[in-house]
Amino acid sequence: MVSTNAGFAQPHPPIGALLREWRTTRRMSQLELALEAGISARHLSYVETGKARASRELIGRLADVFAMPLRERNALLLAGGYAPQYQENALAAPALERMRQAIELIIAHQEPYPAFVIDRQWNVLMANAAAVRVNQLLMDGRESRHANLLHQVFDPDDFRSVIVNWPEVAEKFIRHVHEQLAAVPTDRTLQDLLADVLAYRDVPAHWRLRDLQDMPAPVLTLVFRSRLGELRFFETITTFSMPRDVTLDELRIECAFPADDHTAAVCAGLAASA
Repeated sequence: MVSTNAGFAQPHPPIGALLREWRTTRRMSQLELALEAGISARHLSYVETGKARASRELIGRLADVFAMPLRERNALLLAGGYAPQYQENALAAPALERMRQAIELIIAHQEPYPAFVIDRQWNVLMANAAAVRVNQLLMDGRESRHANLLHQVFDPDDFRSVIVNWPEVAEKFIRHVHEQLAAVPTDRTLQDLLADVLAYRDVPAHWRLRDLQDMPAPVLTLVFRSRLGELRFFETITTFSMPRDVTLDELRIECAFPADDHTAAVCAGLAASA
């Protein structure tokens, strides 16, 4: 598979509309944004109304002020009439071979504990053998109904049914999605995903709003029921440092570690019998 920027070849809103949306989300006035970007408020106003065209360099400065992810930087460039700056390669593409090998090494070394790779939309892209074994134990051999982690957690007929502390876990995931959307307000796909998972049965209505007051515990333990007793895990997240590819910018590697000796013993036993 070759490098592609096809994900950016779709219709895009005018640059002025994008800038206004980002300013609104970041709670910045035109004057504040202009000062941060080193331009006059009048010039910024002209760019937003379409009376002036932003240079490629100015668009880069505006993206820096907004702390935009790579995909959104490309979208802003396209809206301004320029070619995207960052490539988007499939994870299986030759251009990402070394990075893919690094990911495979990380999740392989996580054995006998689960590890998996997800993208910005919470789709599970890769998983190690331990994740498969633990999932089969938790679901009594049944396949998950979804390839999306959020749907797995929120669907009553999926992993939600075996999460002992589901309200706490689900609230943590919802908080994470709200934080993603606060950072990237133009992500329509993530907005739709949030709406879909909030529509599941018995999801509290107040989760539809971002809660800035109630701060969660530093580390959340996920507790699962199984025929071998309760399993307890905590997770770490690994991301790439200063990626220059959209795919890498959006990947995270989630590694689960046992939170007690029983869980560690069960994972070791599953590996030994595999």
